[in-house]
Amino acid sequence: MAQSDSSNRKNTRARVAVVAAGVVSPLGFRLTETLDSLRNSRNCISPVTRFSVGQCRCKTAGQVSDDRLLATQAEAPRSRRLHRASHMMIQALTELVAQEPHFEPELTVIGTTSGGMSYGEHYYRSLRQAGDLRHAATWIANYPAQKPVIDAQESFGISSPYQVIANACASGTNAIGHAFECVRSGRYQRVLAGGYDALSELVFTGFDSLQASTPEKCRPFDRHRTGMVLGEGAALLALENLDSAQRRGAPVLAEIIGYGISTDNFHITQPDPSGIGPRQAMERAVQSAHVAENEIDYINAHGTATLFNDAAEGKAINRLFNGVPVSSTKSMMGHSLGAAGAIEAVVCLLALQHQFLPPNINFRAADDDLDLNIVANESRPAVLRTVLSNSFGFGGTNASILMRRFKA
Repeated sequence: MAQSDSSNRKNTRARVAVVAAGVVSPLGFRLTETLDSLRNSRNCISPVTRFSVGQCRCKTAGQVSDDRLLATQAEAPRSRRLHRASHMMIQALTELVAQEPHFEPELTVIGTTSGGMSYGEHYYRSLRQAGDLRHAATWIANYPAQKPVIDAQESFGISSPYQVIANACASGTNAIGHAFECVRSGRYQRVLAGGYDALSELVFTGFDSLQASTPEKCRPFDRHRTGMVLGEGAALLALENLDSAQRRGAPVLAEIIGYGISTDNFHITQPDPSGIGPRQAMERAVQSAHVAENEIDYINAHGTATLFNDAAEGKAINRLFNGVPVSSTKSMMGHSLGAAGAIEAVVCLLALQHQFLPPNINFRAADDDLDLNIVANESRPAVLRTVLSNSFGFGGTNASILMRRFKA
């Protein structure tokens, strides 16, 4: 009896390897610093220094040091004109290329939420205040969301087509998931994927005005959680057809095996309280990977520490999984919006490679309504084979990816 078309597609799907990665975030520059922060449960939140927060409830964020970020870049005038987001992307790509210099992407897919927002702020203020517009051309040229992608590609002579996904806080995970599907389908052999976002005053004060940010510590899933803390950064993954990677002797750091998305359309800033949106995304990722729920060894939760988001995600996890360890590393580095899913994919990659559970710091009291196995306050060793990473955003957009430890 002939197989159905869907069966044939399942049997011919390519396996997707992660052959290199690069990251810069409040946790540190490069994989080694990130790993050290995770293992040592380091709180990387600090008082905001980039702009005035005197009128805001929240006065802290996860920040990337400009002294270190700019010190790694060239002193050419062009480099000095680039947006901080471009420097973050270049830093992440520098690490990735150093690991795998022969990786030549056929496509680049990047997620972001705010692009070069702070340059837009400069331009607007100068117009409103009849200020100095000598730098207007630079601000306008570096404002668009695709500009940091272009800058990073130009720095390494990459000329592949690029796509930018702006889907709220799910953007980074959407980018990796789309890249995964591009490689798994067989259409592409190598795709560069990730996300970026840099702190800006407009975004910071916007979240504060919504009372989504906390004046206290970020406490995901805690009974007394009061909101999120923002962050920033960039992370990139080099995805390649596994057969292609092995033929050319490339290192395989992990596999991406599943991707799921959903939208609940409940409210612009709140998820459906039932958790149906997160549940559908996680279910679809598991189904995409052809694994069972009980095979998941760890969940890197979206976990923003807002009352409604954590409740909805917690309900969805309870419904699908039985006692799986859960943590939100946003407690350590803040919520980097479009970069969050990409940075947290790197966190999952490190967890698989080094066999440990990343911590959910600042956790004091369990929420009686959420029966979750929280990795409270300290990282701990664990046997991990398959891990799930969640990213959910305003408008009810949800995305989940599954990663698996690779064994030759």
